[in-house]
Amino acid sequence: MSTTNNYAGIPDEFAQLEKAKVVLIPVPYDGTSTWGKGADKGPEAFLDASENMELYDIETGTEVYQQGIYLAPTITENSSAEAVVNAVHKTTKEYIKRNKFVTLFGGEHSISIGSIRAFNECFDNLTVLQIDAHADLRESYGGTKYNHACAVHEASQTTNLLQVGIRSMDIIEKTFMDEEKTFFAHDIVNDEYWMDKVIAQMTENVFITFDLDALDPSIMPSTGTPEPGGLFWYETLEFLKQVFAEKNVVGFDIMELCPNKVDKSSDFVAAKLYYKMLSYKFLEEAIEDVYDNTYDVDAKAGNTNNSRFEDDED
Repeated sequence: MSTTNNYAGIPDEFAQLEKAKVVLIPVPYDGTSTWGKGADKGPEAFLDASENMELYDIETGTEVYQQGIYLAPTITENSSAEAVVNAVHKTTKEYIKRNKFVTLFGGEHSISIGSIRAFNECFDNLTVLQIDAHADLRESYGGTKYNHACAVHEASQTTNLLQVGIRSMDIIEKTFMDEEKTFFAHDIVNDEYWMDKVIAQMTENVFITFDLDALDPSIMPSTGTPEPGGLFWYETLEFLKQVFAEKNVVGFDIMELCPNKVDKSSDFVAAKLYYKMLSYKFLEEAIEDVYDNTYDVDAKAGNTNNSRFEDDED
């Protein structure tokens, strides 16, 4: 486990909630996965790898941790998938309302039902960018709509869902899939303009849910279902950098790291990916001496409907 109470072992001055722009919520839950188990160990492995990572990002020339990254208390709820989703929803929304850039690390992908729900309630006209090997569009699975196979079903009904890297699905999921907004792995590998096509369908506010099995198992073997034919490192970074540059990414989660005791490379890939995404988010933002923790509707969310907070305090 992490040897300090701070993300990546950063100095205390950058790890305090009041001063931090970023909140990281660990959610070690793995209750509904159906093959490779171990995603509940993902956050611990990710935090351990993060402590062994250089904090200067060569590409951007930045040290994004100086924006402040608060490691939130771990969400330990595990009585049921629905209870976990509810806890994630409540906690995520609380930090959004504190004007934080909220990120989560799981855990299995059902967790994202809660995070997406919270962001959708706080940001109008939300695009959910799902980067994943699996469609995850089932209405229910295993007797519950909170299964990892249902991770973005709700998002498909309530948000502008864009799916990237998909290469595994059940035929029933075609019922809920918008193929105009689905970018299959076998198509994008031969389409040099796929990144532009995805971004062209985004609204201004974007939440990214990144299932690590979107990456090719040659660089990310430690997932529950390592599907062949995935995304590679530099094309993934190129795409993410473009999304962060052109849109208002309001938060993200990373899911489905299943650590392997023999090979820790996947843990490190996950750690670097998280830090890269933060580096892209804050690339053009100055490090402030004092951070305003109040929720500024206009500055934070553009067209966010603040009455949503008044109507729903859960």
